[in-house]
Amino acid sequence: MNEIAKLNPECIWRNFDALTQIPRPSGHVEKVQQFLLDFAKGIGVEAFQDAAGNIVMRKPATPGMENRKCITMQAHMDMVPQKSPESKHNFETDPIETYIDGDWVKARGTTLGADDGLGVAAIMAVMEDNTLKHGPIEGLITRDEETGMYGANDLPKGELNGDILFNLDSETWGKFVIGSAGGIDVTCKRDYKQVKTASGETGVCITLKGLKGGHSGLEIHEGRANANKLMARLVQKAIVDYKARLVSWHGGNMRNAIPFKAEVVMTVPDDNLKGLKKLVKELKGLFEDEFKHIEDGVDLTLKAIDRPKEKMAQDDQTVILRAIYACHDGVVRMIPAYPNVVETSSNLAIIDIEGGKAAVQILARSAREDMKEYITKMLMTCFHMADFKVETGGSYVGWDPNPDSEALQMLLKLYKELFGEDGIVQVDHAGLECSIILGKYPHMDVVSFGPTLRSPHTTIERAYIPAAEPFWRLLVKALEEVPMK
Repeated sequence: MNEIAKLNPECIWRNFDALTQIPRPSGHVEKVQQFLLDFAKGIGVEAFQDAAGNIVMRKPATPGMENRKCITMQAHMDMVPQKSPESKHNFETDPIETYIDGDWVKARGTTLGADDGLGVAAIMAVMEDNTLKHGPIEGLITRDEETGMYGANDLPKGELNGDILFNLDSETWGKFVIGSAGGIDVTCKRDYKQVKTASGETGVCITLKGLKGGHSGLEIHEGRANANKLMARLVQKAIVDYKARLVSWHGGNMRNAIPFKAEVVMTVPDDNLKGLKKLVKELKGLFEDEFKHIEDGVDLTLKAIDRPKEKMAQDDQTVILRAIYACHDGVVRMIPAYPNVVETSSNLAIIDIEGGKAAVQILARSAREDMKEYITKMLMTCFHMADFKVETGGSYVGWDPNPDSEALQMLLKLYKELFGEDGIVQVDHAGLECSIILGKYPHMDVVSFGPTLRSPHTTIERAYIPAAEPFWRLLVKALEEVPMK
């Protein structure tokens, strides 16, 4: 048994440790679905997999509490599969290797999966503990939240019994989230012509890595470098100053993660190779200076490779690069009523260019539907001007705050009683499944809270050990104090 299974509270960390042994990257959740069904069967709890691939568990009220409101605890089963360049981890087959570093649980060379594995572990802990007092409860563990909230979007109406929804996917202990941004996927595709390379040209591979990356909702306001945007600057200067030509471009791998790595293959006239090497060195220093208070691992390198057989036609190269260069990335504006919270943003997440096919994937977010429409049209216009075919999908609305929530007032009261301080109520820019579930179950009273995590969606994701115990205490107390129907 891993050392994290012995942490306090043992019921959460033991179950989280078990989850880390089950491969569960987004899009490949079959193993964790079966794991959860087997877990429920083993402890004698009702459970089933619905048509959307979600797992639902149910437990009746303890004697004398049958007249309490039903609480639905909700988390998502999938995790973002990011790994360091040197890692050989296979997310579809390998367990996550965890370790303890002071007050933090971390993973070796990969994402940890505490987003939202700790939420799932808490549901498992509640379901297996027959000493707890509670009204009727159910657990909803959704499929593929990280790639498009498919489990929530396809959640059948009439399936849930809950009056109150505790979303366990927030990442700062002591903060209670009552609103979140909506989002939409923007996908841009374009074919391009290729022409043969010629003698007198050298192939080069330019790699940018070592950036922090991060969560495109929670950390978009921190000004972290986007590998695709930095690479666009380099490619443009290489073309203009050294007559380089683009062969391929691969940057980013998750739509909701700020890209921390990008790699391009180009050709350059032999006589200009020395100058291009100098440019790469200069831009490395420039990027380090621009982001010296944010990024500490900028790694920009060039290596000569065999001359590719084909390169992008010059006219196509011009318009494609212009679109990437012009594409908005980052914060558009903050919420006027909550000036410390991002209202609208976009993340230029993934670029794949090779073999005559160019594809760009972006995630746009906003707390307002009108601003979500605005940023979407801005992005579409940018790529339409470069003759890309642009499609949108995976749209979900924002979660409107309800500061008068009965569940919120109960949690704030219990938090003050248990810990002697006031909880913080906030609205997040990250997309939560609450808005989608509310669209199907509008009667639900919804609050999101959870233990402290940092840098989700990155290889430095970590879970703060001291936050897990008070989180568990509050959850247990809230189940016990749930209001009457």
